[in-house]
Amino acid sequence: MKQLHSLLPAYTNPETGNLAFDIRTLKSHNDRGILQRSDHFLIIWVTKGQGSYCIAQQKGLIAHNHLLFIKPGQLKGMQLSEELDGYVISFNSSFLDVADSDKTATYGNFYQIFARTQTIAVGPELEDMQSIMAIMVKEFSRNHLYRSEILKRYFKIFLIYLSGQFEHPRLPRQTRNEAILDSFMALLEKNFRSQKMVAEYADALSVTPNYLNEVIKKTTGCPAGHHIRQRVALEAKRQAAYSNSCMKSIAYDLGFCDMSHFSKFFKNTTGVNFSDFKNKEMVLQPVI
Repeated sequence: MKQLHSLLPAYTNPETGNLAFDIRTLKSHNDRGILQRSDHFLIIWVTKGQGSYCIAQQKGLIAHNHLLFIKPGQLKGMQLSEELDGYVISFNSSFLDVADSDKTATYGNFYQIFARTQTIAVGPELEDMQSIMAIMVKEFSRNHLYRSEILKRYFKIFLIYLSGQFEHPRLPRQTRNEAILDSFMALLEKNFRSQKMVAEYADALSVTPNYLNEVIKKTTGCPAGHHIRQRVALEAKRQAAYSNSCMKSIAYDLGFCDMSHFSKFFKNTTGVNFSDFKNKEMVLQPVI
C-alpha cells in the first residue's frame, strides 16, 4: 500500500481567483497523491483496487466501483493499493453556482448526499457514469475558451446520475430535525470563518438559538456551538499541519483579530497549544 499526499485543483474561478474544480485519474496521481483543500468537496471513485481512509477521525474501507464522499477539511489520510485506478473530483460550492433555472432540482440534495452518506456502490448506470468521467478528464486537460462551461454541464449530468444511485433504495424522507441539521452544516461549511455564534446560524435558519442547539444536539449528540468550534479548529489544524503559515496568519484567516483569543480558543478546543501542535505535525510530515 502507498500513501497519497497531494492533489491540487487546477481550475480557477475567474471572478474570485480561487481554484474551484479539478478532475483527474487516480492512477495519474499515484506519486503525487491526495490532499484536500480546505474549501473543497471530494468525490473519489475507485474503479480498480481497494484501500482504506481516515475521515474526521473515522476509518473505513473503499473497494472496487465504490464512490467516497468527503466534505471540506475532513480527509486525514488515505492508503491505496499500487494497482489502484479511478477518479478524483475536487470542487468547491462556487463551481455549482451556475445560473440554470433547474439548479435547485439538480443540486437540491447535494449537501444531503455529503451530510448523510460516506460511500456507495455504483449501480446500473456504471458505464454511462464512466463515459461522463472520461469526457470530463479529457475536457479538463484541454485549454480553450469554453472549458469551464463544458465541465459544468457534464458535472451537472454526473450529479443527476449520482442522485439516481439513491433511488434504489431511495433515501429515507428527511425529518424536520434532519433538514435543519443539513441546512446548518451547509451554512457552517460556507461561513465558519466569519460566523462563530450560534445566533447567526439560527437567524439564517429562522429558529431561535436555543432551538437550534437543541435540534443539533438531539441529532448529533453535540450542540451547534460545539460543531462551530470544531469546524474552526479543524481548519486551524489543517493549515498548521499542511502549510507554512504562522499562527498570526492562520488566526487572521479564520477571523480572529486577537492573537491571544485565537491561542486560547485553539488550546481549549483541541487540548494542546498551537506551537506544540504545529511542531509535532512538522516532525510527522512525510517527505515528498
